Amino acid sequence: MIKFDHIAIACTTLSQGTAEVEKALGVPLETGGKHQRYGTHNTLLGMGDLYLEVIARDPDASPPRAAWFALDHFSGPTRPANWICRTDDITQAPAICGPAQQLERGDLRWQITVPDDGSLPCDGAYPTLITWDPGTTTPAARLPDRGVRLIRWEVSHPNAATIAANLDIDDPRVVFINGDKGFRAVLETPSGEKSLA
Repeated sequence: MIKFDHIAIACTTLSQGTAEVEKALGVPLETGGKHQRYGTHNTLLGMGDLYLEVIARDPDASPPRAAWFALDHFSGPTRPANWICRTDDITQAPAICGPAQQLERGDLRWQITVPDDGSLPCDGAYPTLITWDPGTTTPAARLPDRGVRLIRWEVSHPNAATIAANLDIDDPRVVFINGDKGFRAVLETPSGEKSLA
């Protein structure tokens, strides 16, 4: 069984995306870091048992491969672009997820599935899979608690029912909807219920 780990919010520039999410939720985000292999950088928000990541291409980076989360082709408004789930055995990840890559940033070490072209499985409706290395304290456990919690994660896709049937996840917050491709995160915040879509 897989477990919800974090949400990726894509944006064209990290400063703009971070400011927009902070304004929408009414809480500050934390500085994250850079991912040299994929030429990205991020900011983070702890949300109890999971976290939110605002991520963009790093204009100062020269990545050796395509950016993950389909960021090479991202345009338009800041919005949820992907969801990432933990698995205990990433070697059993479906081929659609792409090969597992070993990564590290500071004392964070993990394996994550990324197709070679940086695309998203089923346009992101099927989650990216991650395994944190033993002894790694995950971002969700180390980030400050700003009082934000996920109420509902809506995954909309023309083949939503089929994708849901092939996912071994038991999380009442995750809802699949047959429709146009996209996501909606409904969040409890200190200033009331907010959504990101």
